[in-house]
Amino acid sequence: MKKRKIDDQFADYVMEHKHSFYRLSYSYVKNPEDAMDVVQEAIHKALKSVHRLEDASKMHSWFYKIVVNTALDFLRKKKRVQVTDDDTLEFLSQGESDVYEDQDVKRAIEDLPEMYRVIIILRFFEDLKLEDIAQILDENENTIKTRLYKALRLLKVELSQEEI
Repeated sequence: MKKRKIDDQFADYVMEHKHSFYRLSYSYVKNPEDAMDVVQEAIHKALKSVHRLEDASKMHSWFYKIVVNTALDFLRKKKRVQVTDDDTLEFLSQGESDVYEDQDVKRAIEDLPEMYRVIIILRFFEDLKLEDIAQILDENENTIKTRLYKALRLLKVELSQEEI
C-alpha cells in the first residue's frame, strides 16, 4: 500500500513541476529534444527507485538531484560522441539563432566553471533554497554558500569587464 502511495505522489509531483525539470535540463544540454530526453530518463530512473524514498517531503531535492545527474551523464556521453565541431554545425544551421533577453549574462553564466554554474542555475533560475541545493549536490550548505558568493563575484567581474 505504501509503495502505491509514494508512486502516486511522485506522479503528481512530476506533473506539477514538469516545466521546472525541463528548464533545468535545458540549462545543461541547450537543446529542446535533448532536454526532453534527459527529463524522461530522469523520470525512468526515479520510478525504478521511488520505493526507496522513505520521506516524501524530500522528493523535491531527491528528484532534482536525479535530473542534474542525468543531465551531466548526458553531457559526458555527448562529449565522447561529438561527430562534428560547433563551427560546422553553426554554418549548417542556416543562421537560425535563439533570442535571449540578455546575451552578456547568459554567456557569463555559461562561461562559469560547472561547480559554480549549477549553483547559480539552481538558486536563481529554479529558485531553490541553499539547503535544497546542498542536498541535491551532496555538499555542505556552507560550501554551497561559499561557491554561490564566488560565482556571483566571478559574474560581477566578467560583466563589469564587458562594459569597458
